[in-house]
Order: sequence, then C-alpha cells, then structure tokens
Amino acid sequence: MTSRLNRLAAAFAATALATLGVTVANPAPASAAMTICYNTSQAGSFASTANQAASIWNNATSNLTLTANCGSNLRIYQITGGGSYAVRTSLGNGRVYIDTQQAQQYSPLRIMTHEIGHILGLPDNYNGNCALLMSGGSAGTSCTNPYPSTTEANRVTSLFAGTLSANRTESQIFSDSWPSMLTTVG
Repeated sequence: MTSRLNRLAAAFAATALATLGVTVANPAPASAAMTICYNTSQAGSFASTANQAASIWNNATSNLTLTANCGSNLRIYQITGGGSYAVRTSLGNGRVYIDTQQAQQYSPLRIMTHEIGHILGLPDNYNGNCALLMSGGSAGTSCTNPYPSTTEANRVTSLFAGTLSANRTESQIFSDSWPSMLTTVG
C-alpha cells in the first residue's frame, strides 16, 4: 500500500511540476509503474464489474495500475453469445469480450478478472482448481473466486517489470476459457 501511495505522490508531483514548466531530471523510481487505461464505454452492464476487476489487479500487483476511461489500452465489450474471450495485441493492450449468457452461469467478476489476466500476459490453465484464476470455467459454475493466486499476481508483476517474456508483440486470442453454454438434457 505504501509503495502505491508513493507512486501516486510521485506521479502527482511530476504532473504538477510539468504543468508549471519544471522538468524533473531524475524522477523517483516509483513513477516507473505502468498505467493501463481501460475503456468501459462498450461494457454495458459490465462496466462496474470491470472496475471491480481492475481494483483486484491493482491490489494484487506492485507495478501496475489499471485506470478507467483515461484512454484505450484495454477496451471492454458486452456481447451476447459466442462466449467470453480476450484478444491481446501486446502486453497490456487488447480487448475483452464478456458474454451476457455466460455471465448468467459463471461469476461475471471471475470472468472479467480472468480475461483481463490474459491482457496482462497470463495464459489459460485448465486444471479446474478454483484457487487459480486462470483455470477459468474449468473450475465449474460454483467457483466464484475472482482473485489471482500469489503466483499469478507475481508473474504479472514480473512481466511488467520486464523480467519475463510475454510474447509482447504477437497478437493472441484467448477463447474457450469458459465451457460452452450448459444445456439441460431431457
């Protein structure tokens, strides 16, 4: 929490000084945190869910801040049918699509946090473990855990520190994280 406050204070000070025309030669290292601006203008009823998911990622990582509607590194869309998925164009950039039909069966917050995890560099993990966010729908409809594990959060922190490779320039589509619509047999 203290490092986040220090980063915010450093960013505020740098902005205030820049407004006054003062250039800071060596800004504090804390200002090196990455800000990802996400846009919820097309998220429909999932805009508040996106805000909750961003807060979860902000609290789980130490060098990353997701901020609403300050730009469009990440665009979030509400769709109907076809399943929820993410398209990462580069690390921290892309689109998330949340399917309204799937969100009636699975936890919308878990879906949102999971799909944002793809944009942040995490792959799917189909092991069915509810404690792992990136296990997605393989954990079943009763799993509502929206929090990344310590390992998942540390990987994102490392990716944004530049210490791990996340295939930064190749566009990737992450689909099939959530099983097809459940149907009643009978």
